[in-house]
Amino acid sequence: MSTYLGMPNVRPQPAHAPAHPLRWGEPFPEAAHETLANGQMRRNLAHATRTIRDKRLRVTAELPDWEALRDAGAAIKHQVMSELPALLVELERNVTARGGHVHWARDAEEANRIVTDLVRAKGADEVVKVKSMATQEIGLNEHLEAEGITATETDLAELIVQLAGDMPSHVLVPAIHRNREEIREIFAGRMADAPAGLTGEPRELAMAARAHLRAKFLTAKVAISGANLAVAETGTVAVFESEGNGRMCLTLPETLVTVMGIEKLVPTFRDVEVFAQLLPRSSTGERMNPYTTLWTGVTPGDGPQEFHLVLLDNGRTKALADEVGRQALHCIRCSACMNVCPVYEHTGGHAYGSVYPGPIGAILTPQLLGTGTKGSLPHHDATASLPFASSLCGACYEACPVKIDIPTALVHLRGRMVEAEQRRPLPTGWATAMRSAAAVMTSGSRFAVAARAAGLGRVAARGERIGRLPGPLAGWTSVRDVPAPPRQSFRQWWSQHESEER
Repeated sequence: MSTYLGMPNVRPQPAHAPAHPLRWGEPFPEAAHETLANGQMRRNLAHATRTIRDKRLRVTAELPDWEALRDAGAAIKHQVMSELPALLVELERNVTARGGHVHWARDAEEANRIVTDLVRAKGADEVVKVKSMATQEIGLNEHLEAEGITATETDLAELIVQLAGDMPSHVLVPAIHRNREEIREIFAGRMADAPAGLTGEPRELAMAARAHLRAKFLTAKVAISGANLAVAETGTVAVFESEGNGRMCLTLPETLVTVMGIEKLVPTFRDVEVFAQLLPRSSTGERMNPYTTLWTGVTPGDGPQEFHLVLLDNGRTKALADEVGRQALHCIRCSACMNVCPVYEHTGGHAYGSVYPGPIGAILTPQLLGTGTKGSLPHHDATASLPFASSLCGACYEACPVKIDIPTALVHLRGRMVEAEQRRPLPTGWATAMRSAAAVMTSGSRFAVAARAAGLGRVAARGERIGRLPGPLAGWTSVRDVPAPPRQSFRQWWSQHESEER
């Protein structure tokens, strides 16, 4: 590993994000092998996820109706998926009636073009942004840069990632893989107006970022935001955040452009109450968001005087067509699943090769890209392995505030991938092995022969463990031991037991 900005064991990412933010880097097994070797990153992640996890457990335990709230959130998201076309039309009607403008984007290319045209129409060459997963998904910052427009991230963690030329590794805390000393070096080396003698104290780092961003807020004509939700009934859009930088973006510029996935809807204003309780407790372990900003169209003399809402599909309707996989669209981007996932905690977000890492990314990213469907991604695509990047322990399901059954969705997507593999004219070695296993396990006589053959494995055992297997099986034992076959199989025991009974 090289040294980046004086930081050992941190590999610099490209100065520009990859061409496809949902598909970058190596497949998960190879990428995870590399990130597992980064001890500093693993320590940073373990500390951060443990802290957030413990806070979440404390604040959710305070509510006697927490499980009822989860049920309510799940029911609302289910209703949204069932009535999505009608709700979107209702949202457009109400946003327009209150002075806003609605744009429909089928994919990333169309969304980027719409936003670029809106910025150019205002004669601006610089915009400020409040954290938005949707704009990361479409690579908006990089597109704007190519068009001569500078986008400045104002969320502190996003600013760190942007200054470092890095990629986010967490949905809620994009720079979770960095510690305070690394952040100090990033600021000192990349932020032109960083104060001399800057230390790694959190307050000093926050004040340096505040001074850097304040000038941007006061001069920007156009702001770009994401949205936590939008209310179909009223046309209201909401952003929940912790720093106040989002509030500056959403109120000071003359023009506000919001890019939102089409699934981020709630039917009525009353539904906001449910998510205003679920989201902060599940994400940062807070009882409520320090800053909750809601706006409805345009209000003369108050806030931006021009509002544009870009509704992004980009594969969401494909996911909606899958009765099991569509659960991924229920996600409210709280990151609770990542904070409890043992795989994520050890490998980090970059191993997933997508702006959506962790358990939710493992089911969302492949669906947005079409994995496992007709005309699906090739088996060697970097994201095709994501549904297999899980131990299926179920911790993510227990933590999810809207009860997304991620383990079931993972198994479902694995099945689709296997079916796609079986349709290939030349099956892989893995597919051939699985077919052979199926033939053995569906026949009692063949299974009995295989069990007797497996017993011969005790020859290679040292005690009750096998440390090395031959041929293709060596890949398994290169990183783990295998329990030796039992001295007596169940069938043998049963046969002996029956004969003794007679």
